Amino acid sequence: MAKDRIITRDSHPLDTPVEAESAGVLRPKTLDEYVGQPQLRERLNVALNAAKQRTDPMEHTLLHGPPGLGKTTLAHIIAHEMGTRAYVTSGPALTKGGDLVGTLTRMQPGDILFIDEIHRLPAAVEEYVYPAMEDFKIDFTLDSGIHAKVITYHLKPFTLIGATTRAGLLTGALRSRFGISHRLDYYEQDELFEILIRAMSRLGIDKVPKDAVHEIAKRSRGTPRIGLRLMRRVRDFAQVRRDGCLDSSVVAEALELEGVDDAGLDNLDRLYLTTLVTVYEGGPAGLEAIAATMGEDPGTLEDVVEPYLLQIGFLARTRQGRQITPAGREWLGASEAGGSGLFVNK
Repeated sequence: MAKDRIITRDSHPLDTPVEAESAGVLRPKTLDEYVGQPQLRERLNVALNAAKQRTDPMEHTLLHGPPGLGKTTLAHIIAHEMGTRAYVTSGPALTKGGDLVGTLTRMQPGDILFIDEIHRLPAAVEEYVYPAMEDFKIDFTLDSGIHAKVITYHLKPFTLIGATTRAGLLTGALRSRFGISHRLDYYEQDELFEILIRAMSRLGIDKVPKDAVHEIAKRSRGTPRIGLRLMRRVRDFAQVRRDGCLDSSVVAEALELEGVDDAGLDNLDRLYLTTLVTVYEGGPAGLEAIAATMGEDPGTLEDVVEPYLLQIGFLARTRQGRQITPAGREWLGASEAGGSGLFVNK
């Protein structure tokens, strides 16, 4: 069920046909084009200029934070700014040391190796990463026992950029080897507005009222990936149902069809809150009990539903369990009284 949510921050099946469009057209190429994360942009600007003046590779960089905030985009920007190439892989894809060796030996001086979900690197592969990051070499063992032979590969100086949503799961040894470490924060509505305006311009969607774009930004849960996804759904709806006309009423109608209300919540979010109120009188209630009542997996609720409800202050985690906040109750009452048609039937 969670995989079908349009407002999930992870990659979505509906994105697949437009993946090339997103990467090639919508993704910013330079730091000047990148919107949001001002502190990180300033730090990267200093590090990039210093590296280029010394003709050294960029320092190894760790980017952590929720998915959909631009970690992969930043890796491509750093490669573009350095005039080098970015090699993209992920922790789960590197199952043995040979997988890493093959990539590193192909890289040229200054190239970028981007490892997504780096916290999921197997321990055997992580052992290869340490000397590669520090000394730009890898010791590869052939055979075993008395016939074992160690071959040392000397690598060209490169930059490792790691991305993770779970920085706490990285080993201390790996985390300490990154020269730059930064957490990406959720975006403000004005920043999302600017991102959406640029994206619409690049896709040839013009003459869109500002209030319509603000409406999409407001429902984007602070995440550019979600905002761009909602923009595509609104574009499709306007093209098919409204002859290409796109205004705030069309946005509201299109996102109502997708089940996304004006707070950015979808049916699963609303079902969680209504269950907490109607069955458990607002809490506190245990996660396992709520999940059993909803017929959902507790891990799905904890990882997919609760973070945003906590972020906007509709939910509180206490020692006794989950509890709806006064703001959550107020929104719940307003939603039911408003009769928007978005609320889950009880």
